[in-house]
Amino acid sequence: MSKSSFNFILGISSFYHDSAACLIRDGEVIAAAQEERFSRLKHDSKFPSHAIEYCLREAGISIGEINTVVFYEKPFLKFERLLETYLCFAPRGFTSFRRAIPLWIKQKLFQKSLLKKELAKLGRFTGELKFSSHHYSHAASAFFPSPFQEAAVLCMDGVGEWATTSLWKARDNKLELMEEIHFPHSLGLLYSAFTYYIGFKVNSGEYKLMGLAPYGEDKYSQIIKNRLIKIYPDGTFQLNMNYFEFATGLRMINESFENLFGQKARPPEGEITQFHMDIARSIQVVTEDILILLAKDIKARLGISNLCLAGGVALNCVANGKIIENKIFDQVWIQPAAGDAGGALGAALGYWYQGLDNPRLAKKDDDMKGSFLGPSYSNDDIEVEIINAGLASTRIRTTRELQQKIAKLLAGGKIGGLLQGRMEFGPRSLGCRSIIADPRSIEMQSKLNLKIKYRESFRPFAPAVLAEKSTDWFEQSETSPYMLSVCKINKEHLSQLPEDYSSLFGIEKLNIARSKLPAVTHLDLSARLQTVHKETNPFFHELICEFEKITDTPVLVNTSFNIRGEPIVNSPSDAIRCFLNTEMDFLVLENFLILKEEQPANLVFDKIPIIELD
Repeated sequence: MSKSSFNFILGISSFYHDSAACLIRDGEVIAAAQEERFSRLKHDSKFPSHAIEYCLREAGISIGEINTVVFYEKPFLKFERLLETYLCFAPRGFTSFRRAIPLWIKQKLFQKSLLKKELAKLGRFTGELKFSSHHYSHAASAFFPSPFQEAAVLCMDGVGEWATTSLWKARDNKLELMEEIHFPHSLGLLYSAFTYYIGFKVNSGEYKLMGLAPYGEDKYSQIIKNRLIKIYPDGTFQLNMNYFEFATGLRMINESFENLFGQKARPPEGEITQFHMDIARSIQVVTEDILILLAKDIKARLGISNLCLAGGVALNCVANGKIIENKIFDQVWIQPAAGDAGGALGAALGYWYQGLDNPRLAKKDDDMKGSFLGPSYSNDDIEVEIINAGLASTRIRTTRELQQKIAKLLAGGKIGGLLQGRMEFGPRSLGCRSIIADPRSIEMQSKLNLKIKYRESFRPFAPAVLAEKSTDWFEQSETSPYMLSVCKINKEHLSQLPEDYSSLFGIEKLNIARSKLPAVTHLDLSARLQTVHKETNPFFHELICEFEKITDTPVLVNTSFNIRGEPIVNSPSDAIRCFLNTEMDFLVLENFLILKEEQPANLVFDKIPIIELD
């Protein structure tokens, strides 16, 4: 087959966690999705064949029309790090080395052959296969879609090949590496070590640690700084490896770590005590302190007014909010798929701009299309799924009528699932695969957690606010379309707290109304904000407008459409299954409205398996 006149580049991330694919056409992002959304295996690390097939369908092309496939990291460098780490720590690391080596020799070391073999299953691929580096892929994902022509780019995660932290100077179509911190010294792995210590799962439970932090007091940050990590004035750091096992063993921490804090690691389903809340708060404070020092030094050294962020640490929205609040940079832009999934996007864009030396002109907003880059489904497709499931439904004739009905249900205290338009790329639901509710209800946070999401009651929820009304409700200087920063709620919307509030046990504070938006107000009177823009999501924007007409509140609770252990829903059948197995009151699938109360009493639908505890 002859090649198209377009230049198609496919970016791939896989074989660690959060596999994904991204397709660009002459520099324009056409489609991007995580493999987990199709396989239904949370954090799926396998070759993203389903995600690639989706990208090809979205563009209307075959694999034979792809000019270049770019993998997001360099496996030989990663193998080098494994060998050198073992030699450095030998013989302590032999157990983990013995487990890792067979997999590398059998599969990972020969990823070029493996990738070609997997691509061949999708058709006759005749293009080139390229490899990016892990942190370059992060940096490219942060800068090239950003609205800046020039920026400093900071990437922080667990570890790529060697780098755990990297600083880049970006201008036009070029990224220049300025400085790196190498493994095992990693802020991401330090945070994951505490995630493990608190009993949450590494690489997925970091959100929980961040959500638990507001319930605690900072009692241990000085111990962390004195014993676990040396922090230099410019924000660079070194870990004290006498307390960690992640480089050599099968645990994140060792007995010395546990002795330092006087308690063993919490079992995954053990009781969460005030101690665990205080630990969470303390490591969050240390993380924020390091990021502030780094940001100030970067601004002083490079003199650039814009900052871009990517890597797993950039998903710490509380720390992001501190950088923005301190006004170190004029503007901050964070890649919405900041983790490894976004590496697929960065690998493709990096090759298009810097690899092929194509010109780049930054756009006024950004090039992410609201991060709505996944599949969509027609009303006809949805009707078939509804009939097959045996559901009673109503097809609403106009979009405005549908929005009005939804707003009325929400104002009446109902909770609903929403599947509209293209699925989001990245870990956040932004109004297209969302569970939505009324933020004015004091019981809503616990109800959503316990009866809908089936997870811990302390987990926070985000407010989705009309972008044009956001400053009326929140103390924020920048828009936050991707739900990646935290800011305070305006004082006029705060509630009077009872005199004994400070003496209450952390979880008891959940039942106290702290503002007019209790369902989304954190204990420190902040919120993880999503600003909703008419240009990128007109349906969700207008829905909030209709809710405001009824309630005088231009805000909705927005959380991801899934339950614990399951990826965010992708298809109508995913949404129906989740809806029927939770206590959601209604479901919206494009123009179809499905009410739980109208369903047949004998309706049976497959139960959702809890694949993992995260």
